Amino acid sequence: MLLITCPHCGTRDQSEFTYGGEAHISRPANSETMTDAQWAEFVFMRNNPKGVWAERWMHASGCRKWFNAVRDTSTDRFLAVYKIGEPRPNVTAAGLATPSGEPVIGSGNDAAKVMR
Repeated sequence: MLLITCPHCGTRDQSEFTYGGEAHISRPANSETMTDAQWAEFVFMRNNPKGVWAERWMHASGCRKWFNAVRDTSTDRFLAVYKIGEPRPNVTAAGLATPSGEPVIGSGNDAAKVMR
């Protein structure tokens, strides 16, 4: 079970929340003058990094308020949550030991070694 902390209500099960995508994206001021290609770029194109990431969530089965969270997408660990309008906290996460997230010891990395 994944627990998410709503900054308004406290910690709850993930089933109460709805993901809202990348945080801190503002609607273009000149949207009426944008071409279809420019509008499509704004609406559909988002970053999708592996690692620390700011995103929006809504407590759909609770207070129904939106909030931002900083989450490590490689581990699903929430590093910080904060209310809409507050600045993003400066948080970091430890990098993964291997590309698949396994520790170096016991990850199967020794499988290629020849037994003598």
